[in-house]
Amino acid sequence: MSTSHTIIAELRDVQGTGASRRLRHAGKIPAILYGSGKDTAMLTLNHNSLYHNMEDESFHSSILTVEIDGKKEKAILRDVQMHAFKQLIMHIDLQRVSAKDKIHMNIPFHFTGGEEAPGVKVESGIVSHLITELDIVCLPDDLPEFISIDISALNLGDSIHLSEITLPKGVESSALSHGDDLAVVTIVAVRATAEEDEVSEEEGEEGEEGAAAGDEAEAEE
Repeated sequence: MSTSHTIIAELRDVQGTGASRRLRHAGKIPAILYGSGKDTAMLTLNHNSLYHNMEDESFHSSILTVEIDGKKEKAILRDVQMHAFKQLIMHIDLQRVSAKDKIHMNIPFHFTGGEEAPGVKVESGIVSHLITELDIVCLPDDLPEFISIDISALNLGDSIHLSEITLPKGVESSALSHGDDLAVVTIVAVRATAEEDEVSEEEGEEGEEGAAAGDEAEAEE
């Protein structure tokens, strides 16, 4: 079960660019709450409180409690619009959820045992994370905060695929349901990268030598 987060919100009547700008100057941001067959609600949220919540990874994969004028609704975070270059939230979209309806969510992977894996500890490889989150389908009450993957048994060249991961009860992988058994994590050799760097350096030196020879030939002419 995911961590509990509560968002305190106020209904807003005024819309438009000018109104949103005034909200932001007052330390607030516009938001919308939609879904579950109900009317879309235009909301105002406290920017600093929301920004603090968003620093917690679990906030992005949890069922949120949205409290509006004392009434509470369950929702998930669907979209966040950030300022182009400032650490400011510009707008968020929240989607209501029903306990009876399944939802799609991207849930992060948490990898453990990397330092103990033989491919790293004995064979001096490095862990390559091919996928860092998983699109899942489940009922709201079954939503996990994250999915843990133990890679402590991996040797050099070994991989873990989606079909090898034990998902929590009631949770399904969207990719697997479509027949896509993707590789999630693997251990690769470091020396391959080192050899490529050496080849690149040698090619660079050869290029410099060729250019120097060409310059000398032009000078002799």
